[in-house]
Amino acid sequence: MKWIDLKRSKIKVFGKPAKILMKGMTAPEEHTHFLHSLLTNNVKALRPGTFNYNLWLRQNGQPVGDFFVYRIGDYFLLDTEKPADEVIKEFERLKLSLKVYFEDLTPSTDHVFVFGEGSSEFVKDAFGVSLENFEVKEAGGILVARNPLRLRMEGYDLMGDLSGLLEKLSEEDEVSEKEFEDIRIERCVPRIGKELREGFSPLEAGVLSYAIDMNKGCYVGQEAIARVYFRGRTPRVLVRFDLEGEIKEGAKLYEGGKAVGLITSVSSDGKKALGYVLRNLYEEGRELEAEGGKAYLRESCEGKT
Repeated sequence: MKWIDLKRSKIKVFGKPAKILMKGMTAPEEHTHFLHSLLTNNVKALRPGTFNYNLWLRQNGQPVGDFFVYRIGDYFLLDTEKPADEVIKEFERLKLSLKVYFEDLTPSTDHVFVFGEGSSEFVKDAFGVSLENFEVKEAGGILVARNPLRLRMEGYDLMGDLSGLLEKLSEEDEVSEKEFEDIRIERCVPRIGKELREGFSPLEAGVLSYAIDMNKGCYVGQEAIARVYFRGRTPRVLVRFDLEGEIKEGAKLYEGGKAVGLITSVSSDGKKALGYVLRNLYEEGRELEAEGGKAYLRESCEGKT
């Protein structure tokens, strides 16, 4: 088992029930409606003890940020890389007259992610919780969430006051941010600001199956996403590469002197990378020229969950 102390923002989103629509029926809470109308996944479908992964898009479909959204009782907890103050400032502007409220929980919320072989046994022993049929549970004041999306492997988010828990974790099993990034690249997980960035549709990053609900109704950027989706297969695909030479993030990829792709993330040893390539050129093992060396196409990140 490995673990990392994640430095990410935590934002509580809460509100009041909306007006009664008709006898015996109420509209979704205003904070639920706000998030559902803003983010790409189905927030309304979340029940207490569940979560999903969402993108926050501009009207043109380009990503602004991303969130793991946890439903805790009658409020939501957002987990994001973006600074909490920036998110809250923009959310306050966007909520208009909705009775939606935001609280920065980052200073009081530790976040450890345990993952890999042995992580489920650790969680079961540390918290005494059943690991069958659960996504999110509270145990001893700590939020425990089974989250296979963060690294596309068995993993658990542990959030809250973790001062007592840290004593149970081995320093030898802790990974640094650099090591965690290397695992992310190896596991073909797109990251906001890297693969999820301006100039590329999120659909090209292969996140459709777990980040975007095509049937949920309107949200910011929906029309742009729908246009790409209904055209069929995207023109580019996200791929993991093996590198040779001194290739840096942002390097262009060439074949026959023609630009055909872009490197978006490079591992700390410079030997592996993620990046985009024209779909019609994808073939495992294919060699492309790059600024500083050569890149060899390996697995496609499309369809992975």
